[in-house]
Amino acid sequence: MSESLTLDGLAAPLRVLRLLAADFGHLPAPDVDLSPIYPERLTLRFHGGLHAFEAWREALAVPPEKVAHGVQGDGTTRVLKASTDYGGAEVHLHGYTDVPAADGGAA
Repeated sequence: MSESLTLDGLAAPLRVLRLLAADFGHLPAPDVDLSPIYPERLTLRFHGGLHAFEAWREALAVPPEKVAHGVQGDGTTRVLKASTDYGGAEVHLHGYTDVPAADGGAA
């Protein structure tokens, strides 16, 4: 990270955010993350179900086999992650959803 990074140093992900808004304005709104630590990266996060993650994955043409699956929160949250290059920046997608509780009553 450069101590002297200016807002202009985030031009690539900001430009991509503008492109995404123009090209895919009909898709669900994500949480958006930009950081001077990773000035070439735009991260889109989706909470409360994976339908929004999947819509964006398809729109950005990320193949399903490029999606990493995992869990966090002691196994209570399912996490999907994918990334692609778009418009000159790295676009990272993160999707989160609750893992259904196991049915402890069935034998």
